[in-house]
Amino acid sequence: MSGTESEIDDERFFFAPDGKTDAKAELYATIDAFFNETHFDDNASACRFPARKAWLQEQLDIKDFPEVHCEAYEKILERLNPKSATLVFPSAHINSPASMFGHTFIRIDSHYKSKLLSYAINYAADADPSKTNGIVFALKGLFGGYYGQYSLLPYYEKLKEYRDTEQRDIWEYDLNLDAAEVLRMTQHIWELNNTHSHYYFFTENCSYNMLWLLEVARPSVHLREYFTYAVIPLETVHVAKEEKLIEDIKYRASKRTILLRYEEILDKEYLHFPRALVTGEKKLPQIIDNTNINIQQKRYILEASLEYLEYSYSKNAMTKEEYLKLFHSLSTARASLGIGTNIEIQTPAEASQSHRALRLSTAFGTRSGETVGFLGLRPAYHDLKDTPYGFLRGTQIEFANLELSYSKDALKVEEATIISIASIAQRSEFFDSFSWRMKSGWDRNFVDDKTNFLATLGAGYSWGNKDAYFYCMLDPLIYVADITTAGIGTSAGLVVDGFSFMNTNVEYTNRWYDSQKRQALWSISQNFRSSQNTQIKLMYDYKERHELREKSDEKTIRAAFHYYF
Repeated sequence: MSGTESEIDDERFFFAPDGKTDAKAELYATIDAFFNETHFDDNASACRFPARKAWLQEQLDIKDFPEVHCEAYEKILERLNPKSATLVFPSAHINSPASMFGHTFIRIDSHYKSKLLSYAINYAADADPSKTNGIVFALKGLFGGYYGQYSLLPYYEKLKEYRDTEQRDIWEYDLNLDAAEVLRMTQHIWELNNTHSHYYFFTENCSYNMLWLLEVARPSVHLREYFTYAVIPLETVHVAKEEKLIEDIKYRASKRTILLRYEEILDKEYLHFPRALVTGEKKLPQIIDNTNINIQQKRYILEASLEYLEYSYSKNAMTKEEYLKLFHSLSTARASLGIGTNIEIQTPAEASQSHRALRLSTAFGTRSGETVGFLGLRPAYHDLKDTPYGFLRGTQIEFANLELSYSKDALKVEEATIISIASIAQRSEFFDSFSWRMKSGWDRNFVDDKTNFLATLGAGYSWGNKDAYFYCMLDPLIYVADITTAGIGTSAGLVVDGFSFMNTNVEYTNRWYDSQKRQALWSISQNFRSSQNTQIKLMYDYKERHELREKSDEKTIRAAFHYYF
């Protein structure tokens, strides 16, 4: 119940006809149902709502409810054996805008030492974005056009989905909930089984419902109160940390991260061997019998081949029979080479060490010799010029970014972004990733000096190493100024991000418009991470202008302070 109305939209969840909006009526109807059971097996009211029954017994000291036998519930409880809980955060998916915010779900841990045998509690919209028109999927998700559903799956299946298939690193945040609190949460999850609620991408989403479960487990925390307009998965991790729910943090590298590590330790002349083995371009004897390859490099080649084979199979690049046959031959060959040296994967910057989502910025500088001040507010969430510390490299997603400039002459809207998304994915030996970006909103980057509406969607490629990456993009665009103008831009950019305390961004763009005008744009920024939630930026922007028939330019130099909260 949130306020005066329950957030559950399924009438099966309530005993009273107006139980969704009248908590008192629902309380009386629940007590009446428990005292007047007509079924005493799995269909009993108390079997359907064990959390309610436990709460009433605790709060009202009721001891004489009729005895019922809840076989299905007891079996689930025995299977889960809930002892502790972990908040799991799969990080962003490099090429999926629907997954760039990340995701959260809860793992129910038992007494088993291996967490792979635990069960995951997940909440998601009952829709498959891969089988739905992207615009329809987005609109329905924004306005509650889907129902949200809980699912209970073995944890290893969720790992396979997020870590292996979607190439997402996994952060596990062990919670300090005791066994009684975890049991209370499990009872509530059982009550929500086979019920539904409207799913909203920004508010009542996967992470919001995980916050509900944590509040059920420990009613003294009020996690949902931290959020108003949007519930961002990574922000829920920040909030759990603030409420001191997290006691330990663990990292699980994705298939992508593992393969990129093999790229670093394989000798250059052998880099293409793992992929060639999987695609059939090379045969095992060419590796095993090659005396010029030392034994440790042979081990790495075969290990990388097995990783790439599993990745390829998850992408439906082969049949199950082909996969099993090749897996057997590769693993047998690898076993014949002995134990060898295990690869070491460095743990990246931990996700909850990243900056918060809401950004307030202020800046001062000069524009073509005139002093100018800037003030900005961005509700969410991260851009390429922010420090990448704790974020997936090369990703950007911004909503409702507003920046104003003021001088002695005028107050101007520099930028009013509706949405801006970028996925600058570096190509590698194992991943033929393409890069793309899109933006919709208003800015001052057109040939005139006004704030005009822009819509653009472009693509390109990126290459890099652990210290920096370079990208080239082709961006078709439309500006709505005095007249609607179409154009195309070509951009080359460099991001130097090998240091944890700073990053450098450079981009040069040429644009050609159907009005026969050409425009050049330059941007250079130097960002310093002064603390987790403060950054200092030095920026230079050059814009080529065309006022009437004359060509001019605009140069802006500024120093900015960004605060995230």
